[in-house]
Amino acid sequence: MLIKKPDDIKSSEITPEDLYINRRKFLAAAGIATAGVLGTTRLGSALMPVRQQAEDKPNTWEEITGYNNYYEFGTDKEDPAANATKFRTKPWTVKVDGLVKKPADYQFEDLVKPYKLEDRVYRFRCVEAWSMVIPWQGIPLGEMIKRLEPLPSAKFVQFTTVMAPDQMPGQRAAILPWPYVEGLRMDEAMHPLTLMVTGLYGKTLPNQNGAPLRLITPWKYGFKGIKAIMRISFVDKQPRNTWQISNPDEYGFYANVNPEVDHPRWTQASERRIGQFRRQRTLMFNGYADQVASMYAGMDLRKNF
Repeated sequence: MLIKKPDDIKSSEITPEDLYINRRKFLAAAGIATAGVLGTTRLGSALMPVRQQAEDKPNTWEEITGYNNYYEFGTDKEDPAANATKFRTKPWTVKVDGLVKKPADYQFEDLVKPYKLEDRVYRFRCVEAWSMVIPWQGIPLGEMIKRLEPLPSAKFVQFTTVMAPDQMPGQRAAILPWPYVEGLRMDEAMHPLTLMVTGLYGKTLPNQNGAPLRLITPWKYGFKGIKAIMRISFVDKQPRNTWQISNPDEYGFYANVNPEVDHPRWTQASERRIGQFRRQRTLMFNGYADQVASMYAGMDLRKNF
C-alpha cells in the first residue's frame, strides 16, 4: 500500500473535479493501474484497495448535492437543497465534553486547523437501499480524538447535531426526537477510514450535505453520518442514536452494511446507484470488509444490527 504523508502531497496532485466524472481519466490521475478497482483514496496520493464493482465512479456534484436525507430540512430528498440555503454555519462552535482531558468549546476553525485535509473517495450506502460514490474531504476522526485525549474510561463517542428550529424547518415538527444524536464505539471512531468531513469535491461542504462538519463511516448505513455536528461527547456507555430511539425494531446502534440482514420493509441484498438504472449487489460492510470486519469478530450481526 502506497501512502504519502500529508506534507508530501503537492496541490498539482489533487484530482480536479472534471477528472472525477470521467472514470478512465480519474484512474490514470490517481495512479491506479487495474481496471475495475477504485479503492478508498487520498486523491493522487494513497490507495487502500478494496473489492469494488466496475460501476464504481464518483457521482456528479449535482447528484450528491441534490439528493439527500436530512430530515432537519425536510423529508423529501430534494428538500435539503431547497431549504438549507440560508442555514448559518459561521460562526460555529463545537462543544467537546465528557471523559476527555481537553474539554472546551472549540471554534470550528480552531478545531480543524491543526490538520491537513485529506481527500477520500468513499462508497455511500443508504439504509433505503440507494447508494452513491462520493469524493469527501476531511480529517481522520482518530487524529482529532488523539489530540483531545479521551480518558481510558471513554468507550464510546457521541455526536449531537445543532438545534436550530428557526433555520431548520424539520425541527419544528415531531418527525424525529430532536436534536439528532449518533454514536460510535471507540475503536470504530479511531479507525483510519472514519472521517470528519468538511468538504466535497475539494470545495467547502454544502449546507444540504452537513456543513460545516459531518461524520462518515463508510462501512455503515448513511444515517450514521450525522450532520452539522455541534457537540462531541466521550462516554463510558453505549449511546442510543436517534433512529434507534425512534424505531428500535428497524434501526440499531451498529448499522453496518449487511446484505444478509434485511430491513423489515425492504431488502438490503441489492442497491440502486443514483444515476444508474440497474440495481447491483450490496457488498458486506459496503465493500470495506478487509479493513473493518475484524472489529466485529465473534459478534452476532443479526442481533447487533
